[in-house]
Amino acid sequence: MFIILSGFSGLRTFSDSLLDKSDPDIKITTTKGKSFFVTDNLKTVLKQHKNINVIAEVVEERVFLEYNQKTEIAFIKGVDSNFTKISNLDVALYAGSWLQSDFKNTAVVGRGISNKLSLGTYNYGNPLKIMIPKPGTGFINPRNPFYTLETQIVGVYSGTEDFENKFVFVAINEARNLLKFKENQVTSIELKLNDRKRAAAFAKSLKQKIGKDFKVQTKEQLNEVFYKVINTENFISYLIFTLIVIIALFNVIGAIIMLIIDKKANLKTLYNLGATLKEIKSIFMFQGFLLTFFGMCIGLFLGVLLVFIQQKFALFMIVPNVPYPVEFQITNLLIVFFTISILGYIAAKIASSRISKTFLAQ
Repeated sequence: MFIILSGFSGLRTFSDSLLDKSDPDIKITTTKGKSFFVTDNLKTVLKQHKNINVIAEVVEERVFLEYNQKTEIAFIKGVDSNFTKISNLDVALYAGSWLQSDFKNTAVVGRGISNKLSLGTYNYGNPLKIMIPKPGTGFINPRNPFYTLETQIVGVYSGTEDFENKFVFVAINEARNLLKFKENQVTSIELKLNDRKRAAAFAKSLKQKIGKDFKVQTKEQLNEVFYKVINTENFISYLIFTLIVIIALFNVIGAIIMLIIDKKANLKTLYNLGATLKEIKSIFMFQGFLLTFFGMCIGLFLGVLLVFIQQKFALFMIVPNVPYPVEFQITNLLIVFFTISILGYIAAKIASSRISKTFLAQ
């Protein structure tokens, strides 16, 4: 049970490390429309929070991509210089380099998009066209229905499958020009916190300060389905192994009952000498509990040892270069300790209930 719980803890931490590339600790969006303006009042509110480490402005929109007569639908994501301090995507590139302020009309794409469009880095002969339909309800020239941004690919990033197939990163000013946004107009603000464990409480507090016109979401809320799946699998695995423990404890119940039957003559003697039924039952309850307790301690010791061995030597691998993630947590240790202790006590109590006046009189 402890090893399985440690495995899910490691898997959650491993998934968090992947999501660190794609999602911030806190994301602020508008509840009215797609974009909003970063006002001085909003900036003041954000700067007053001591828990905010980095603030990044983002412009994001769905676009068409075209390269060598191949097309794909993705999202353009215009980012400022602070973005890499939130995601650390610049040091986790699959190929090439991150956006640089010295060069214009450059882009970084996901590995999935790169494979679909057969894109390479620094291929100056054929630019990647990023297109968005021109808004409006009147006449649109069919020969020129899109606003277009031609870019050169300087980097390819990797991450989760969805993330690799979703974004094309460009400088925020270039994204604003493509979308015809005004200065300080953004689709979201992304934040990195000093204390990520307090993200939920921080989001609630910030929501109250900036008002109902904004939506404040944590990383868990942005990936709600994913975390629900992980938590559900973790809980179901815990229930399955608890059931296995309950079945195993029938052996403890049987062993105690056999011991009671074997010591029946001695129990009669104790009873005739004045020992009460409660005192006699407590002897076997204590013995049964100790049997479970020491078995649990040995099992936890072996489980902790195996977890540390996996962390140190990576005996089990997901793929040849990625070990199966496990993480030692005191919480998992306490969960197993209290689960086995409570079930062991119940098993000992059930076994000792076999002792009665009728049993001793036989």
